[in-house]
Amino acid sequence: MRSTLAMQFLLALATTSLAQVYDTYGSITALAGTANDTDPTILGNYYNYWKLLNNKTTWDLTRSDRLPVTSPKTIPMLGYRSEAIIEPNRTAFMIVDMQNFFLHPKLSPHAVNGRKAVQPTLNMIDAFRGMGSKILWVNWGIDSFDLVTMPPSFLDGFSTNDQMNTTFCTEMGTLTEDNGTTIELGKKLCRGSWNARPWGPLDPAMVEGLDSGTDLYFNKNRLSGLWGSQTPLGLYLQESQTTTLFIGGVNSDQCVWGNLIDAYFKGFDVVYVEDCAGTTSPWYAEEMVRYNADGDGFLANSTYVIDALNKQK
Repeated sequence: MRSTLAMQFLLALATTSLAQVYDTYGSITALAGTANDTDPTILGNYYNYWKLLNNKTTWDLTRSDRLPVTSPKTIPMLGYRSEAIIEPNRTAFMIVDMQNFFLHPKLSPHAVNGRKAVQPTLNMIDAFRGMGSKILWVNWGIDSFDLVTMPPSFLDGFSTNDQMNTTFCTEMGTLTEDNGTTIELGKKLCRGSWNARPWGPLDPAMVEGLDSGTDLYFNKNRLSGLWGSQTPLGLYLQESQTTTLFIGGVNSDQCVWGNLIDAYFKGFDVVYVEDCAGTTSPWYAEEMVRYNADGDGFLANSTYVIDALNKQK
């Protein structure tokens, strides 16, 4: 009798567990809903969806069925998704690692493509501020706690001699500019150091934006500012209801790609702005980014984006 009751209990428990594994559609739909069960042009659920317009070439990313829309903008794209409609209040331009360490000619002489991306980036900053979208500076900014938790692979990757005495937050010495000015570089990619600040004209642009409230600055301690379950950048994007991220910076196949793919995994619309990014890696690394960004989201060029925004003022 006892064995029979025990068996019945186990079967009931197993049935409940299997139901949770194999029959979750109803409960998930009850929680998330669907954007429109009868509309085949909608991809996603009530909270996060795209809508393909009747022309079959334009994707509406505004989520306007559930979120307020102010002045949506139609943006031409370069990839197989040829056009998108964005809501400026839920769109941001993310600038990754355009810091002295990676772009200054005397610290990174081979970063030619990264330096070429600076002017298009400045142009995008002005355009996005003009339409009311936020600028997000996402940079390496290591502190003492990060050093304790940093994996050895990262420590070695930023060491010049495979030892701790040349990795993150070690003194880099000084640099003499062509005009004779001596600069204290500070600790390598450590928060507050000169080498971790944006390079050249990007630095005053960042300061201006932070002072006016159009820009936000986020330190990161991995390639991506969105890695793991929760980061300051991730919290901001969630709380501000940001849905669409235009992304540029350096290096395109490393930290830019890390942020883009993490944003994609977390459900954001990702737009890779090709002329606002660069890398010191071989050409095929950049092609990898373009190819996969096109599949994961959208490809854009700042010239076409800005031209479209100017026409919609």
